[in-house]
Amino acid sequence: MSKEYVLYCDESIEKGTYFSDFYGGVGVWKTHREMVEKQLNQVKQQQNLLKEIKWTKVTASYLSKYEAVMDTFFDLIEEDFLKVRIMFRQNATVPANLSDEQKHNGYFLLYYQFIKHAFGFAYADFQEPVFIHPYFDELPDSKAKCELFKNHIFAIQSLPMFKGKNINIRRRDIAEVDSKDHVLLQCLDIVLGAIAFRLNDLHKAKPPGERMRGKRTIAKEKLYKHILMRIRRIHPNFNIGINTGGTSQERWLQLYRHWKFVPRAMTIDTSKYKQKN
Repeated sequence: MSKEYVLYCDESIEKGTYFSDFYGGVGVWKTHREMVEKQLNQVKQQQNLLKEIKWTKVTASYLSKYEAVMDTFFDLIEEDFLKVRIMFRQNATVPANLSDEQKHNGYFLLYYQFIKHAFGFAYADFQEPVFIHPYFDELPDSKAKCELFKNHIFAIQSLPMFKGKNINIRRRDIAEVDSKDHVLLQCLDIVLGAIAFRLNDLHKAKPPGERMRGKRTIAKEKLYKHILMRIRRIHPNFNIGINTGGTSQERWLQLYRHWKFVPRAMTIDTSKYKQKN
């Protein structure tokens, strides 16, 4: 017997003021996917959210509706039907000794690291073959580069760290999908957007020439705080800007995790840290 694990992946804010290169994933066993999607689509319909939901659409009038969807999403996480991983990079840690090719392909190189490590598949101790289905929200590059990236994702299963771990990826199962058709990607977009919003201090933003923040910014901050409250029900005193921590096995077992990616070779640019007032 074998099992199928669906991994929805998205990215946000390539370049932020303090933090950049945000990647996110939500995983679900294929046997649970229909039930999970049904619950999330039902709450969307109850809230009259008939189109795609996403972080950029958050407004004051939609705040309570989005909070209701996030509550269902995090209920499913707490019940262990979903696992969520968020990865990002702090601008103050500057990668060193990168070749021109690495700089040019940074987006895909970081995405590769996210898929390889963030969910801790190498530490999952699967007792039967598991086939992973990586579904990427439409990749923003040429078809040739996207296909090459998918080939690298396919090859992950051959790495020494996955030998004997019952991890399998079929090339045909690696796909690009439209978030409009996948409610789990929509929920992931909201969580990823909220984390990027707060880490880059966008909750402080004011319209040009204005002394007060806009209503949309205030609504987004409230939704971020609601999401943080739900994360802290899983991880008390959770700090969104650092690694979640835990044992190697917990990289798979934990329901929700953050990973602040730090390159092996780097320099520190103190001017890119947040300045204390």
